[in-house]
Amino acid sequence: MPVNFRYRDVFLKGKPRHERYDAFCSRHPRMDVGRRAKIFAPYDALKGFHEAVDAKNVLYRDKTELSEGDVGRCLTYRV
Repeated sequence: MPVNFRYRDVFLKGKPRHERYDAFCSRHPRMDVGRRAKIFAPYDALKGFHEAVDAKNVLYRDKTELSEGDVGRCLTYRV
């Protein structure tokens, strides 16, 4: 940590410790693990968006140039 770090004194104090039944803990009770996990769980803000994009995803191939002989051969097969 740099010596001239602006919040050095705050950083060195560390995490605050509270007693189990002090005023802070009574106003801010601990959250159970299940509720806490729901807060940080990923969610899909645009439901169905990724599926719609994947449905529109089309694979394209480069256009192939045919020579005169290939064009004649392709036309005879189609007729």
